[in-house]
Amino acid sequence: MEELATFAGGCFWCIQHDFDHLSGVLQTQVGYTGGDIKNPSYKEVCSEKTGHVEAVQILYDPRQISYEKLLDFYWHHIDPTRSDGQFCDIGSQYRPTIFYHNAQQKELAECSKNELPLSCLVQILPMQTFYPAELYHQQFYKKDPARYESYSFYSGRKQRLKDLWKE
Repeated sequence: MEELATFAGGCFWCIQHDFDHLSGVLQTQVGYTGGDIKNPSYKEVCSEKTGHVEAVQILYDPRQISYEKLLDFYWHHIDPTRSDGQFCDIGSQYRPTIFYHNAQQKELAECSKNELPLSCLVQILPMQTFYPAELYHQQFYKKDPARYESYSFYSGRKQRLKDLWKE
């Protein structure tokens, strides 16, 4: 039986790329959630007036990968010490957030957050409606690999994660 997990961690291009390469993840979709308006556009979300964040929704097989492993992977692919964005992306639409789909996910996310060796500013919130992003954002790293790699490198993401997690 497949399950859903939803995480926000800065630019959804990068977080989707990372989760797409994780065994047990069946499918990912980038989009917007956590805000106040229906069917927001990228431009509206970037205005910071909708309350939405860029997020990735993950369809996974819990027989192949547990929610706890998804959480651990998530923590190591974001900067949990920031609440105003991630890496070079500043703004409320880039704030890191875990959106839980049920009570068990909430409990696991809170326990996992409490075990982090870093000061953690990531919010854990109930899942709201997920609005898929425009098609050109879906798996952007495959559609325009050169632009994606350039963005990923110059965002400072890889170096910051290396410094944070000493990996």
